[in-house]
Amino acid sequence: MQFNLAAWAMNPFVLMMITIFLGMLFGKLKFGKFTFGLSGCLFVGLVIGWWVYRLASAFPKTELGHNAALQLIKNGVIDEGFFTLFLILFIAAVGLLASKDIGVIIKKYGSKFIILGFLITFFGAMATYGMALILPGINSYEVTGVYTGALTSSPGLAAALESAREHSSQLAENYDSLSERKKQELLKTIDPLGRAKAKDAGFLTEEQKKQFIKSAEAGIGVGHSVGYPFGVLIVILSVNFLPTIFKIDLKKEREIFSREINKTRISNPLNKKQDTVRFDLTAFIVACFLGYTFGRLKFNLGPLGYVGFGSTGGVLLSSLILGHIGKIGIFNFRMDNKILGVIREISLAFFLAIIGLRYGFYAFTALSGTGIYLVITSLVVGLIAIIIGYLVGRYIFKLNWIMLAGALCGGMTSTPGLGAAIEAVGSDEPAAGYGGIYPFALLGMVIFSIILHNLPI
Repeated sequence: MQFNLAAWAMNPFVLMMITIFLGMLFGKLKFGKFTFGLSGCLFVGLVIGWWVYRLASAFPKTELGHNAALQLIKNGVIDEGFFTLFLILFIAAVGLLASKDIGVIIKKYGSKFIILGFLITFFGAMATYGMALILPGINSYEVTGVYTGALTSSPGLAAALESAREHSSQLAENYDSLSERKKQELLKTIDPLGRAKAKDAGFLTEEQKKQFIKSAEAGIGVGHSVGYPFGVLIVILSVNFLPTIFKIDLKKEREIFSREINKTRISNPLNKKQDTVRFDLTAFIVACFLGYTFGRLKFNLGPLGYVGFGSTGGVLLSSLILGHIGKIGIFNFRMDNKILGVIREISLAFFLAIIGLRYGFYAFTALSGTGIYLVITSLVVGLIAIIIGYLVGRYIFKLNWIMLAGALCGGMTSTPGLGAAIEAVGSDEPAAGYGGIYPFALLGMVIFSIILHNLPI
């Protein structure tokens, strides 16, 4: 009998199962009155992800299991396909659960969501820029990456990468017209050790131009990788602790919210009760497929370039719209809440575990050296954005906490945060707030991501 222990320990299925098992146990531990719940999978995943990546990086070439170690490093611990799959399943379940009231929510809170979406992303961008001016050793590309990471926005990351390519190409082409300080910064980006020099004629070689563009993209990626896990942590902790800090009575908030929504629902003649089925697998897959396909489309927004909603936005909008419509031919998108709730919980557990496993190494290694500045920036950005969002939403717009919890997660474009908000509130209603604000926050993310690395630092 043969058993390769190293290959087994680095197998993605084993890592996910162990992470979820230990994460659920950790989530049940009580810290006073607080428990992490499903979010425990994220915290355990960060530790295991850091450990297994270190193990794979130092694994001897002569030992059995070396190929498994190489594959793990190549995949970033867990293949991105798993990340996307469980993200889609979670978002589809959440969207279908929240869809019955999305029309009422948009009618009641629409304009407030538009303002709040742009406000959260704007203050997040300003906080990022402010930290970049204060802290040393951060270039403009890393700054933009931290911004997209701290607000956990994959579409924002895509827009930032595309814009970084164009911006760095222009800088490299116009090297001779740059100031001496800017030239030195550019050369340092190409080679941090300071060995790179431009030609005497005052221009960069084609190889140096390519290296600069590659370094710009890498800076975006590094900033995003460091900012993402800390951005997730900020949102999860916020939706759990803000009610305690501001003495919000969750039971009372739920009662008020229920009365408000029922009143609006009754006054809207378009709302009618529809029959539900236990579960329609075909309809569920249709919602996922159409949403994913829509998310892949990119729309030309002129100076902003081509922008898409990504997997999260596409599947969310698709499931909200289809669920709101209800039945289309043989497909019934109104399904039993309990079954959708089980799918939501399982997929969220896997999704959070995968985030931890994929980003654990970056999170812990960033705590040493100059990476600590990126960590500090992401924490400050996340805190300022969510505090501004809370204060405006609660005290100016007078939003109920049930809706505001989802809106804050949507404004931060944080899917893991939405899962934590649903669990903390004890109902699926925050998903409607998330869906209502998400498109406007996404557009704000794209705009401010492009602006950030064009600002002087």
